[in-house]
Amino acid sequence: METLPPVTLGAIILISFLIVLVFRVPAERRFVRAASTILQPKRAFILDLAVCLAAGLLAAAYNRITFGFTLSSAGSLMIGCAVAGFFIGLDSALMRERKLIREAIAQNDRLSPPKRLFSITRKFSFIALVTTVVVSTVMSMVFARDIVWLSKLEQDVGAILDAQMSVAAEVFFIMTVLAVLVINLIIAFSHNLKLLFNTQTDVLERISHGDLSHNVPVATKDEFGVIAGHTNNMIDGLRHRLRLLSGLTLAEEVQQNLLPQQAPKVPGLDISGTSIYCDKVGGDYYDYFRLPDNRWGIVVADASGHGVGAAMHMTTVRAFLHFAVRQYQDPIQLLTDVNTYATRDSSQTSRFMSVFFLEVNPADKTLLWVRAGHEPALFFNCEAMKFSELNGRGMALGIDEEYRYEAFSQTGWNSGDIILIGTDGIHETHNEAGDMFGQRRLQEIIRKHADQSSASINKAIIESLQDYRQKAAQEDDITLVVIKLL
Repeated sequence: METLPPVTLGAIILISFLIVLVFRVPAERRFVRAASTILQPKRAFILDLAVCLAAGLLAAAYNRITFGFTLSSAGSLMIGCAVAGFFIGLDSALMRERKLIREAIAQNDRLSPPKRLFSITRKFSFIALVTTVVVSTVMSMVFARDIVWLSKLEQDVGAILDAQMSVAAEVFFIMTVLAVLVINLIIAFSHNLKLLFNTQTDVLERISHGDLSHNVPVATKDEFGVIAGHTNNMIDGLRHRLRLLSGLTLAEEVQQNLLPQQAPKVPGLDISGTSIYCDKVGGDYYDYFRLPDNRWGIVVADASGHGVGAAMHMTTVRAFLHFAVRQYQDPIQLLTDVNTYATRDSSQTSRFMSVFFLEVNPADKTLLWVRAGHEPALFFNCEAMKFSELNGRGMALGIDEEYRYEAFSQTGWNSGDIILIGTDGIHETHNEAGDMFGQRRLQEIIRKHADQSSASINKAIIESLQDYRQKAAQEDDITLVVIKLL
């Protein structure tokens, strides 16, 4: 190889590369582009390394047949092509990776995190190690060849000086080429890292401003690929959560519209009701019904559980109540009919609903009620300043379809007497220390504000509950209806 003119050797190598490159395009289409996104950079490296080795093998075979190259010369040529293939392959892999990242950004692709991690430190250490070995091998071969060449020179000062200059120029040229290749490799690697980092931070910045329309491209098997994949999972989770919140907001609006928008104006009665849910939606419910003969029905109910499931159950029972009250005869028949429908719907779900239904007849001052597993209503006698309960037996709706309810009654009241129908979320409210609000505090508030309107009493109870709870979370829905008898 030493006797072959450099121009001739270069032409042979160039022609060999051109011949091999003819097959590169179809090979790239079948071997590289057909692979998954994650594997394409790796296959691009293998393909270009194989192309360079094939070109070197073709050139070495031609030179051995035509010019009688020795095996050592052919081996040196193959090593040179392998070195070139290593750098060209790495550069091609990085370019392919960069292209895939940009395509993924443009198409807003969403891929799963890589199953196997090839960390950046391992990747960089591998490249650094192989580069060091390659450079050391090339320089060792050059020095070994030059030492052999120098040993054969005549002991002439001029010849030795020319040889030194030739060796220095050769080493400088080789070092310059290797330095350019290494620097190009570092720059390409840095561009990819910068692109990955900027893409990741850009998407995260969009997320911080509420924009969830973009994904992070998963184009590598390193930490950036893992972070990108999990970031995309987080974005999907946030999108799902936003859809749920949007649905809950709509459900909250719908459910609030199902509750009375204002209390009815009834001669002889001053009524005020409130529901406060611990979640966006809840299972508590209250309502007012105009009944035959100028009677009024007041219902307070509490579905088992919290959240969407309880809200749906509450909505169903409300519909049954509104349907059954059209043929109202008495509280017993009303709740018996509703219980039949509710049990058929909820028997497979183990859900139930407690209900307190009160019929008030202002004309003859009578109270008639059915207690279906609900908290007893409180009755405050303003003259005696004493409390009693509107109690009685009764099973919650949705448990036994055949259950028959029993009504209880009370006749007569004083002007200013108060009835409170509420859910257990009132007296079971806990403060930060874990203590319950209890019935005693509730009775003290009613007694203290007994001379005020039902709305004022209602407001005083809610404010007292909030003051008592302070920073503790509301654990249950709170519903109460205050009826002041006039």
